[in-house]
Amino acid sequence: MGFKCGLVGLPNVGKSTLFSAITSVSVEAANFPFCTVEPNWGVVPVKDPRLVELADVSGCEKQTPATLTIVDIAGLIAGSSRGEGLGNRFLGHIREMDLLLHVVRSFEAPDVSHLPGEPDPLRDIEIVQLELILADLESLEKRIAKLEYDIKAGKKEAKAEERLIQRAAAHLNQGLPLRSMSVTSEEMSVVSRWQLLTGKPVVFVVNIDERDLSQEAIVGLANAIGETHSAPVLCLCASLEAELAILEPEEQMLFQEEYGLHERGLDRLIKLGYDYLGLITFFTVKGTEARAWPVVQSTTAKKGAGKVHSDMEKGFIAVEVILAEELIDIGSLNAAREKGLLRMEGKDYKISDGDVLFFRFKV
Repeated sequence: MGFKCGLVGLPNVGKSTLFSAITSVSVEAANFPFCTVEPNWGVVPVKDPRLVELADVSGCEKQTPATLTIVDIAGLIAGSSRGEGLGNRFLGHIREMDLLLHVVRSFEAPDVSHLPGEPDPLRDIEIVQLELILADLESLEKRIAKLEYDIKAGKKEAKAEERLIQRAAAHLNQGLPLRSMSVTSEEMSVVSRWQLLTGKPVVFVVNIDERDLSQEAIVGLANAIGETHSAPVLCLCASLEAELAILEPEEQMLFQEEYGLHERGLDRLIKLGYDYLGLITFFTVKGTEARAWPVVQSTTAKKGAGKVHSDMEKGFIAVEVILAEELIDIGSLNAAREKGLLRMEGKDYKISDGDVLFFRFKV
């Protein structure tokens, strides 16, 4: 399924509206809590001008961009960790995500109910974070119970994990998410196995009213959230983005000019999520298709080959490499080869962002 970004937050903050705008998938967005029951899934392209230019110089008719999977998850409420609302069922959906896009409501709309009353983004963030912390503490208790036999048997690894769990629990009990706890690389390998909710990276998305697009107060709110939670913050108007999504490209540009928008909020959100996941892009050119592939930074050439096809990883021999910018500047693959711009790399070569890769393999 690729890299999954989950839209989370309280009910009626605009998650489903935002999901529809991002994915062009129509989902119900009603004025009552828990309108979303089963998660909605959509795959969205990551815009990259290099792919367009690469396809042009390579004579490729087909362009396949890198993608992210966006998941609209039902709203959480106070008490979700104890099963309130739709409870642990949806905490499980959050556990499957690689990145959380935490949507908070800043717009005022008397006709759209909001469980805790008037919009207060900082308070709403705390409500959701507390539920995730409580769920994580319960998970750690269960983990300790599983380790009990090995701990009593005096196994070093179990005792070391017990101490790490105690540290994590103390950190969570201070109201702090696990992602803010300092750990060594060795400890991180253990922590990652726990799959705790507050250990996941998060981007805060403030859903604002369209009249607040240029207001300084919104900038101040974004800064306050970012400083308090040490995470990226993006302000956008989900209803406006939904209107833009159904327009033709020319109409979109006119609409954006009217509102003084240089770039769609959704494009910024997708790029922010992509970058925050630590992803880079490499390209392949084969036949009539130029394609972008998302991989985590420091991915080796052999693993990258497996991203394209498992047979390429199994029978990997070597890879020819050239930066997309170089290939675009020279104008054609033949010219790049004639000038000796492609270099040969082995299986341990770490892929760089913008690499165009030509894999050699035999199965």
